[in-house]
Amino acid sequence: MKNLLFLAPLLVFQWVVGQSDQDTLPKAEVFTTMQSVNIDGRTIYLTAQAGTFEVRDEQNKPLALMGHTYYSKGDKREAATRRRPIVFAYNGGPGSSSYWLHMGILGPRRIVVNDPEYTPAAPYQIVNNNFSILDVADLVMIDPVGTGLSVPLGKAEFKDFWGVDQDIKSLSLFIRQFLIANDRMNSPKYLLGESYGTFRNAGLMNRLLKDGIALNGVIMVSAVFDLRTLLFPPEDDLPYIVHFPTYAATAWYHDMIPDKPEDLYAFLDDVRKFTEEEYTPALFKGDRLSAEEKEAMAAKLGAYTGTDPGYWMKANLRVTNGEFFAEFLRDKGEIVGRLDSRFTGINQDLLAQEGSHDPQSSAISPAYTAGFLDYLYRELNVDKNLHYATSAYEREGFKWDWKHVGNERWGTQAAINTGVDLAEAMSRDPYVKVLILNGIYDIATVFYGVEHSINHLGLTPEIRDHIIMKYYEAGHMMYTHPPSMAQFKKDVAEFIRETSR
Repeated sequence: MKNLLFLAPLLVFQWVVGQSDQDTLPKAEVFTTMQSVNIDGRTIYLTAQAGTFEVRDEQNKPLALMGHTYYSKGDKREAATRRRPIVFAYNGGPGSSSYWLHMGILGPRRIVVNDPEYTPAAPYQIVNNNFSILDVADLVMIDPVGTGLSVPLGKAEFKDFWGVDQDIKSLSLFIRQFLIANDRMNSPKYLLGESYGTFRNAGLMNRLLKDGIALNGVIMVSAVFDLRTLLFPPEDDLPYIVHFPTYAATAWYHDMIPDKPEDLYAFLDDVRKFTEEEYTPALFKGDRLSAEEKEAMAAKLGAYTGTDPGYWMKANLRVTNGEFFAEFLRDKGEIVGRLDSRFTGINQDLLAQEGSHDPQSSAISPAYTAGFLDYLYRELNVDKNLHYATSAYEREGFKWDWKHVGNERWGTQAAINTGVDLAEAMSRDPYVKVLILNGIYDIATVFYGVEHSINHLGLTPEIRDHIIMKYYEAGHMMYTHPPSMAQFKKDVAEFIRETSR
């Protein structure tokens, strides 16, 4: 009895302290409005819930408030509604919030921009989005921790979420708990990610499958799975090889090729053949390539890209994307876009080795940022006192941890690659299908790099056929291009319909 009396005050103290700590945590808030979207003459009425959702860790302790916007059709208590597909979507970065996809193509409203020109300052046009996917699926736009309204809770810190595996874990917890909270666990489920969001997708689909959540489909917008294809590591010829067809496509678009072929796709098939059969073997020879062979190769590289063969000689036949941005239109005093090489901008330093900025980003970012924030606070009625971080780069100390389980060799990081996760998930779930959307003029995540990655996953032919590749005559954000916008909607809607039956 004496021992019990001694323990009682301690237990009360612990309960009070715990209660106090819990009470100091910010609470999840959701702001609900009724929205509608007109798609092909049909009006769809939606419940929009914008705000935060409390995510708990495996010990059921608060981990983060995850910012999101959830568009749903009908009453969630109805069985028909629960059978409606649900898409979880996000952008990339890493460190980007989801407002690009939200206002570019997926949500009920979209921002109008002058593609491929600069968009003047406000007032911007925010219009009904006839190309939204909300006629075929409900939609959850997710902002990873550090972006949007998403913040850590309790003992968690921002840095606990900023890494390949940390990001995959937090999003898998969110998706699982969100499905349960909204009675959607038995709905057809999809992931849709752009850029780094596709790198995330590959790891996340594998993590969810291991947690017992099989996906109907995964949609990759401007994909990358093997970061070697983008980073230009020392003594690695792969990124130079996979970038070359996009350099050639850029030259085709800007009429920099003598006797330009009329058919872009036939031209790219010719470029692929040249790259595989001539350019790759030449680079593989390295310093064993003779002077005559090198000059002949430089001449062909120059012809395909509308650039001076002498430049390719100086570059030892290897031109990075940053160098190409600056060199391609140097004589015109311009640079081309990284995200979309159809866009051009002023080159302020004609001696620069690399491009100084991305004209595509400069051309559209103000419209997207101002337009989305207007929509978020005015139409979705989110509390104006809540700061929305468009990027985690706003946060002090933002730095990404690139280590990933399965990429280690000899006790160190040997790769930055979630293609291994994609292959494992598709091989262990032979029903899941993957749709990959590629912008031909995207020099941020090049289409030939995606093709290389897919062709080296070691998949059986039957599983390999579950990967569907689509191409658009636009860039990284192909949905800024009106014809591609319509094709994007058609391709994604058909994919969801076919895989949710």
